Amino acid sequence: MTRIRRICCIGAGYVGGPTCSVIALKCPEIQVTVVDKSKERIAQWNSQKLPIYEPGLDEVVGKCRGKNLFFSTDINTAIKEADLIFISVNTPTKTFGNGKGRAADLKYVESAARMIAQVATGDKIVVEKSTVPVRAAESIMNILRANHKPGVSYQILSNPEFLAEGTAIEDLVNADRVLIGGENSPEGQAAIEELCQIYEHWIPREKILTTNTWSSELSKLAANAFLAQRISSINSLSAVCEATGADVSEVARAIGLDSRIGSKFLSASVGFGGSCFQKDILNLVYICECLNLPEVAAYWQQVIDMNEYQKSRFSAKVIESLFNTVTDKRIAMLGFAFKKDTGDTRESPAIHVAKTLLDEGAVLHIYDPKVEETQIIQDLTHPSITSDPKDIKSRISIYKDAYSATKNTHAIVLCTEWDEFIELDYTQIYADMMKPAYIFDGRNILNFDRLQRIGFIVQTIGKKRTRSGISRAWGSQTQI
Repeated sequence: MTRIRRICCIGAGYVGGPTCSVIALKCPEIQVTVVDKSKERIAQWNSQKLPIYEPGLDEVVGKCRGKNLFFSTDINTAIKEADLIFISVNTPTKTFGNGKGRAADLKYVESAARMIAQVATGDKIVVEKSTVPVRAAESIMNILRANHKPGVSYQILSNPEFLAEGTAIEDLVNADRVLIGGENSPEGQAAIEELCQIYEHWIPREKILTTNTWSSELSKLAANAFLAQRISSINSLSAVCEATGADVSEVARAIGLDSRIGSKFLSASVGFGGSCFQKDILNLVYICECLNLPEVAAYWQQVIDMNEYQKSRFSAKVIESLFNTVTDKRIAMLGFAFKKDTGDTRESPAIHVAKTLLDEGAVLHIYDPKVEETQIIQDLTHPSITSDPKDIKSRISIYKDAYSATKNTHAIVLCTEWDEFIELDYTQIYADMMKPAYIFDGRNILNFDRLQRIGFIVQTIGKKRTRSGISRAWGSQTQI
């Protein structure tokens, strides 16, 4: 049996919160404490409205909170009492200095390591859960060993998460694999075994993969890079489909049935977003440049460039289709999160599309079922988006449902693939819109033919439609 009786997780975000909630659920004999400096965030974790939306998370937290799952701002006590400490803090892309715009900023990781070294009074297993560059564990160990107290020893493990927002609880409960990296020493292997025994409460041993620390760290970056590459690849082909008459959905289905390729991450769209893909690929690009591998760096940079191209291409076609001007036109944006089943807007393609339309003078009506109004306003008035936040605020309105958001608008731009958008009464929506009424489906989830029969002019990604011999590619102005 494992000797781990108390776990501390530093960082109550998208990784730490769900991961430790599931550990608490599956390991009732272990006390799990999630700590964070943010009093507001911890208060939300202790309330009826959690700070993040994730299907199934409310139920898991409800079963464990107050029993063996606790959320606290008392970081020092949690560190002192813990046998094992997860570091699940943010690792954003650097905004200044060497590696600006590409390298991961490890200031929060370093701060967590220094806090552990300062507070710990007994032996600790420290597990990096945050996405970090290769050899970050070495930096953590250097900090801990340089500041350690007599009689205190540390083992550093890498245990990257492979969660997808919107399915995080399912991904944790039924994981494809758990990856644990550590030192190839008796002490390091013993620490790996301790963490393995925690996961073995619900994960079969054959799905727990152990490696050296460096392989574990690189595997996380590589996994996100490969997934993002697939999205950029199918998005690049969507442009070819529109120009030739091929249907990107049919192409994706045909290649997805190849067992060597598989069907996942082959849905063409306005572009990928989220907290991981862009950040991790840029980090990988920077690592390659530092290792004097410019050709490898350029290869992975192209995945990012293709994603930016897709977002720009979609935005440009919206403007082009609306007679090359959207000034003072009311445009409804359905969806603002970077994907369905999450309220996360980090790197959301919707932000890029909204900025482009606002720069062109549009008035935006925005609705997303899970993104808070304050978050949308914050994203669109950020200094990187505009130098005139007052003007932007005067031209955006946030709505509580899709019907009021689309009323009296000239066009609908669908940016997130929420299931509820498929089931909307588009006959009613069409009746309440200005004519001609446009729909730009940035996720390819709507029934093109049904919308066309209602009267919409519909534009989709990666499909060149014809009606009575008339081209329906991007830019067609033919009225139904």
